[in-house]
Amino acid sequence: MAILVTPNTKVLIQGITGSFGARHAQLSIDYGSQIVAGVTPGKGGQFFEHGGKKVPIFDTVAEAARQTGATASAIFVPPPFAADAILEAVDAGLELAVAITEGIPVNDMVKVKRAMAGQRTRLIGPNCPGIVTPGTGKDSQGGCRIGISPGYIHKKGNIGVVSRSGTLTYEAVWQLTSRGVGQSTCVGIGGDPVNGTSHLDVIKLFNADPETTGIIMIGEIGGSAEEEAAEWIKANCKKPVAGFIAGTTAPAGRRMGHAGAIVSGGKGTAEAKIAAFKAAGIGVAVTPSEMADTLLAMM
Repeated sequence: MAILVTPNTKVLIQGITGSFGARHAQLSIDYGSQIVAGVTPGKGGQFFEHGGKKVPIFDTVAEAARQTGATASAIFVPPPFAADAILEAVDAGLELAVAITEGIPVNDMVKVKRAMAGQRTRLIGPNCPGIVTPGTGKDSQGGCRIGISPGYIHKKGNIGVVSRSGTLTYEAVWQLTSRGVGQSTCVGIGGDPVNGTSHLDVIKLFNADPETTGIIMIGEIGGSAEEEAAEWIKANCKKPVAGFIAGTTAPAGRRMGHAGAIVSGGKGTAEAKIAAFKAAGIGVAVTPSEMADTLLAMM
């Protein structure tokens, strides 16, 4: 089953004619994802061509979804316009919007979160690598790749991965694949302070997914999302979970990498998150290189 996306998910790309969006549209097509439409205002009627595939471009998300049956969107729109792009996907009734864009103003995302309340669309991101459900073909092709994750490192299997960090997502996936262990779905939720889908949201989906038999959860300093997920895992999760927290040496008050990675007012420290993990029975990897081995030892 996997979660959120399958090889049958029809995907449109907002910002497909920009250099970044175009490059990752090509990679997703090569991976075997069903890229059925692009959206760039003013370029409706044109086509995005790659590998013998002609992807129609539309002026609006609503028109693209109506004409192609797309249910998910990858958003490669510059920061000043990205919030409107997310809301356009919401207004079109898409099931999933994956916002790759980094640098969206926090105030814009607060407005997006308020506007999305009660809507059917699930948002992953912003400032995230996206989501991959691996397929079974060569280099795991034939799955669904939405975003910027390197498809070739994935292998179809039964381990779910959720992370705030893009590069640590890739590290965990590659460690698993290198050991011959595949993944059900890998979700990079992004490192911004205001995002759409949390660790807990994804953990609940993995816990309910019969195809997922183990979970790697990667967090970092800042906020309390990891502690909230750990509390739920302790009371409810039926599957082994291993975790890693980045930022153990970060000084208080200094933002480290992601906009949300900051210890403020003594809260959001790596030590507190690690303690919450241990209290919940989550296996804690001391270094990033031990993430896969920590979970496999538990299993």
